[in-house]
Amino acid sequence: MTIYRQLIDVADLQDLIAAADCPKVDSRVVDCRIIDCRFDLLKPEKGRAEYLAGHIPGAVFADLDRDLAGPVTVSSGRHPLPDPGVFKATLEGFGIGENTQVVVYDYASGALAARLWWMLRWFGHSPVAVLNGGLKAWLAGNGPLQTEVPDYPATELSASADAGRVATTAEISATISEGRDLTLVDARDRPRFDGQTEPIDSVAGHIPGALNFPFSDNINTEGKWKSADELRLQWAALLASDAAPPFVVMCGSGVTACHLVLSAEIAGLDEPRVYVGSWSEWIRDASRPVAAA
Repeated sequence: MTIYRQLIDVADLQDLIAAADCPKVDSRVVDCRIIDCRFDLLKPEKGRAEYLAGHIPGAVFADLDRDLAGPVTVSSGRHPLPDPGVFKATLEGFGIGENTQVVVYDYASGALAARLWWMLRWFGHSPVAVLNGGLKAWLAGNGPLQTEVPDYPATELSASADAGRVATTAEISATISEGRDLTLVDARDRPRFDGQTEPIDSVAGHIPGALNFPFSDNINTEGKWKSADELRLQWAALLASDAAPPFVVMCGSGVTACHLVLSAEIAGLDEPRVYVGSWSEWIRDASRPVAAA
């Protein structure tokens, strides 16, 4: 059966839930785990409340602040990566094992779900997909909801974090100061990137030389992901090349940057690294350069 590693449509998820047989990897039966990632940056408890009010059957809840980020420090961004050992325990608590097919979703765009999608890959677990269109598409497809919170037995997961998928502030700062080439793509919306408005962080603008690719440009008017061809054309126009050089993606705090990783993967590009600290970490030091339109 199919193993999903990028997107999964509502109909396919419904089949997974209904099927008596689970997908197989190398002939080994695996289970499926669905994870609700809804979160509101301005109302941090809203996502959990909405989950408790109704979620896709069998789904567990992952809180962005508590489960998908570590403690904020004086030098970090708003959502630093958690300690790998802590994240491993979180995944095991969700019941994710070596061969578990994971499906992640938020309300619609995947802006939050993509963070967990990328983190699982950062941790070496590739059978993970974002629900195309999120809960909104699930409801439009007459998908049922439940309020019962499942309790899965803990698993054992022998995985480890891959530092090669991450770009650091020190690296980016040194590259800029030394005048070396760096292709940095920022997923924030244009007004924030241009410094016209900043509703969350204390400084507006962007890192000098960065390109802007709002993550919302990955989504079509129906709330679904654009096709691979459409995304490929967008990336080629942005990077001025059909064969994109290695690049780094960022956003406000390393969350929606992961949306660009998935976009690049769907488009057939090599996977970019994620600047997890992103804008909220960059501006911790006032000596770092800031640009605006």
